[in-house]
Amino acid sequence: MSDTPADSAVRTYIETHRAAFLDDLAEWLRIPSVSAQPEHAGDVRRSAEWLAAKLAETGFPVAEIWETKGAPAVFAHWPSEDPHAPTVLVYGHHDVQPAALADGWHTDPFDPVVKDGRMYGRGAADDKGQVFFHTLGVRAHLAATGATAPAVNLKLIVEGEEESGSVHFRELVEARAAELAADVVIVSDTGMWSETTPTVCTGMRGVADCEIDFHGPDQDIHSGAFGGAVPNPAAVAARVVAALHDEDGRVTIPGFYDGIAELTDAERELISELPFDEAEWLRTAKSYATAGEAGYTTLERVWARPTAEVNGIGGGYQGPGGKTIVPASAHLKLSFRLVSGQDPYDVEVAFTNWLAARVPDGVRHCVTFGAPTRPCLTPLDHPALQSVVRAMGRAFGQKIRYTREGGSGPAADLQDVLGAPVLFLGISVPSDGWHSPNEKVELDLLLKGVETAAYLWGDFAAAHRTPA
Repeated sequence: MSDTPADSAVRTYIETHRAAFLDDLAEWLRIPSVSAQPEHAGDVRRSAEWLAAKLAETGFPVAEIWETKGAPAVFAHWPSEDPHAPTVLVYGHHDVQPAALADGWHTDPFDPVVKDGRMYGRGAADDKGQVFFHTLGVRAHLAATGATAPAVNLKLIVEGEEESGSVHFRELVEARAAELAADVVIVSDTGMWSETTPTVCTGMRGVADCEIDFHGPDQDIHSGAFGGAVPNPAAVAARVVAALHDEDGRVTIPGFYDGIAELTDAERELISELPFDEAEWLRTAKSYATAGEAGYTTLERVWARPTAEVNGIGGGYQGPGGKTIVPASAHLKLSFRLVSGQDPYDVEVAFTNWLAARVPDGVRHCVTFGAPTRPCLTPLDHPALQSVVRAMGRAFGQKIRYTREGGSGPAADLQDVLGAPVLFLGISVPSDGWHSPNEKVELDLLLKGVETAAYLWGDFAAAHRTPA
């Protein structure tokens, strides 16, 4: 693809400001904003204050700290001068996973190092780097257009608890819904297929998880004197697990699949076009064979099908040697990954009823659910998604393909509360090592993220300008 004058202006601006941009990012990465560790609460706040100040320096007229019952979030708003401009809300997070040199890092995780075109440091990819590219992106957009404000009403919400489960995020979104209102949400906390295959994510699965306690006798009892004559809670737990799936790997809970968004033939074809190496994927998974719901490929199972997974099972004696007992209790931990069309609360009710029918008299059980996350999915033909695809295509100079995320995140809360479609713009790649030692970001890809953001606001404004 040949450059237009606007493309050349964007790239010139990015190259001119590259060094200062990377210096600023490194400064932010030096703040150990580990939300999961109470001793770093002050650092998480310092991270939020640093970002708010940098966004104000970037030009955002509004850049402020939003308090929650936990860690602070950052909100910024830069209105367009066009009264009919659409509004875009960018989501990310400024907290990071724990990290220590003893974990296997080659360098101090909170003293960033640039080597071989990569920046190493905790948060480089997840998610500070992917939040921060929007600061240079909007400045490049303004430089190329000669405008003094973005072509869209640009908002950012950057939370401080994503790595701790976003415990207070939905409450924040509900309380601040009027200020966060947008025509579309852009999530910059995802990745691409690879360095050579740029992709845009179109959806994430939701999740519902629970713990189940089974109680039989009031204490462990002799299996010779009582075994075979009273119910065994460990055996009940095992039967429940065995009954979760049929011989084709389908979840047996009645109503579990009701209303789900089935893959279209076009979506399955697009997934099949990706250069997927199943043997390499298995090596990454540290596993030796694929398994799952019959009739679907591995990627389809991970991205587009709901699951029921046993996360933990225990009960009775676990020490060395034998101990011939009927145990007093047993425990299960289960999680359900959900796809578009499923409601976590409906799944919880369906599972609770299914379970009750399988627990015999003489065994009491208690089910405790965690906070659920809803799934989200953007149709491939959605106009806003096509704006993202066009902007990425200009930046990368090649065809942009489509993926989904098998995991879950707080994006669905924004979709649910604000009623806006959620799109994903991420430039991270699998080798970046999220949550792992030696996390890094590829600098060339990071700058492609900057470039994509610079193109996106103009494209989105042209395609989605509200009627006069």
